[in-house]
Amino acid sequence: MTELIIVDHEAKAGELYARCVADLIKGKPDTVLGLATGSSPLAAYAALASTVKAEHIDMSRVRGFALDEYAGLDPSHPQSYRSTITRTVVEPLGLDPALVHVPNGDPATIMDAGRAYDAAIEAAGGVDVQILGIGTDGHIGFNEPGSSLASGTRIKTLTQQTRRDNARFFNDDIDQVPTHCITQGIGTILKARHLILLAFGEQKAEAIAQTVEGGICSLWPASALQLHPHATVIVDDAAASKLHHADYYRWAYDNKPAWQGI
Repeated sequence: MTELIIVDHEAKAGELYARCVADLIKGKPDTVLGLATGSSPLAAYAALASTVKAEHIDMSRVRGFALDEYAGLDPSHPQSYRSTITRTVVEPLGLDPALVHVPNGDPATIMDAGRAYDAAIEAAGGVDVQILGIGTDGHIGFNEPGSSLASGTRIKTLTQQTRRDNARFFNDDIDQVPTHCITQGIGTILKARHLILLAFGEQKAEAIAQTVEGGICSLWPASALQLHPHATVIVDDAAASKLHHADYYRWAYDNKPAWQGI
């Protein structure tokens, strides 16, 4: 089953992610990281940056692949995911920008961009650790409800709910939020060797309950994590508030051998 870890605050979730990734990079200097945007991963990136600095970890060979990008938004736009990844991941971690890839949302080439992106991930040896956030409707990446659980990277139409949720990044103006994106598919995401999903706040509680304890279905895209052999979901108390077996998850984690990590 998917491992569910309930923490007191986002900082603790970030520490768990940072320890996992830092130890991996020490043993595999050319680690491939799957990168997500949004608010949920920020504590994880901040914790990893602090760990990298404190432990003098060489990041020069670490590679990265972003989950998604808006279609038709100039990469230099401050809310493009290229800009966001540069600002929140590449610069704080000291990554080589040439080794960090973001799907190409140029409408002129987007027809073939998905296949090219999946091929690039495969050529890099696949993603070692993929960090994920989750939407209030259960989407991961930009795989909206109804997305194929076997899908590859492709163009998608954003739901109005997702556009409303993301309007906060565009001066609270939904009209500025693009209607389309290019996103890694669920099938692409499931190929990563370790998935770490972070979720905080009561607004994510229903999505987390469906992801971990509901049936596997395309209406809750993140439920596909139940099919993965190494998926870790880290949430705070608010996001865990609708879980039926929260007490068991706490018990299991409290009694987990330290050598297993996450």
